Amino acid sequence: KKKEVLLQELSLFHFGLEQVDFEDVIAEPAGIHSFDGVWKASSSSFTLSKYWCYRLLSGALGLPLALLWGFLFACVSFCHIWGAVPCVKSYFIEVQCCGRCYALCVRTFCDPIFQAVGKACSNVRVALRKEGTKD
Repeated sequence: KKKEVLLQELSLFHFGLEQVDFEDVIAEPAGIHSFDGVWKASSSSFTLSKYWCYRLLSGALGLPLALLWGFLFACVSFCHIWGAVPCVKSYFIEVQCCGRCYALCVRTFCDPIFQAVGKACSNVRVALRKEGTKD
């Protein structure tokens, strides 16, 4: 079941690179066309070379690259689990302590000042009036 979920997740990031057809790469404009025989032969050679080149490359390099990617993702997972997560958690513990001290200082020193300024400015009234325009 886990493999099915992984395959479904991968299909969400499906870019369609393996579905590149000859007509997508070699697009003759509507006003000009090559000979039918040349077009058919070119299309066949493109399709066959793409098919066999992919098979040869995946056969020759698929297993070594799978091992490499497995090793790299194992290293990334190890660093994340044993390094990054504990670091971030300890940072949040320290920041929480500093944040409490900072909040206490702000409430102690700044809040009274802002309240006093707010009370002083609360009686300010502004009136707008439109004056006659000169023609």
